[in-house]
Amino acid sequence: MRTVLIVDDEPQLLRALQVNLHAEGYRVLTALDGATALAHAETAHPDVIVLDLGLPDINGVDVITRIRRTSGTPIIVLSARHGSVEKVRALDAGADDYVTKPFGLDELLARLRVAERRLGASDGGEQGPTIDVGDFEADLTNRKITRDGAAVRLTPREWAILLLLMRNPGRLITQQQMLAKIWGPGYDNETHYLRVYMGQLRRKLEADPARPRHLLTEAGMGYRFEP
Repeated sequence: MRTVLIVDDEPQLLRALQVNLHAEGYRVLTALDGATALAHAETAHPDVIVLDLGLPDINGVDVITRIRRTSGTPIIVLSARHGSVEKVRALDAGADDYVTKPFGLDELLARLRVAERRLGASDGGEQGPTIDVGDFEADLTNRKITRDGAAVRLTPREWAILLLLMRNPGRLITQQQMLAKIWGPGYDNETHYLRVYMGQLRRKLEADPARPRHLLTEAGMGYRFEP
């Protein structure tokens, strides 16, 4: 049974989601504020976090940032903020998905299933080589990255992008292929997601993120990995 932590300051919405997700077979934890959310994230180790940005005590983006210091748990933002700037801020902080209110339960369940598939792939021990490109070393079997001898923490979404690229060295992966593979159907136009995540990966892995050697952009087309 997967555990979902739902963080929202609307008690009625929180209760409705708790009842419906429990009926779908999830174990559900709830939090009305950021402090409680951080405590649950640290002690209960949920499998997925569904997080509203408008919390009464701590900004939701700050909650994401603090969770990402120690955890790669998938985070789905659930927010009434529709602007692209808000989405990019949340994704840049480490969120994996963004659902705008109002939303349908079916949509949220679909997003949870996507997060679960990533968890399953991460837990399932997909076999792969250790690739040393000089600037960093990637152990694809154990999902570990080291740079200059130090471990580098990636979010589940960053891992998914990096694995897709590194398992296809030298090959152009189009934006649409990446979005369909990693986010699923219905995300064909969300190319800004890719720009955000590729920027994060370059900052973490490239010696000079402004002039990357390994995680390359083909303008208007897609991305490729050069070993």
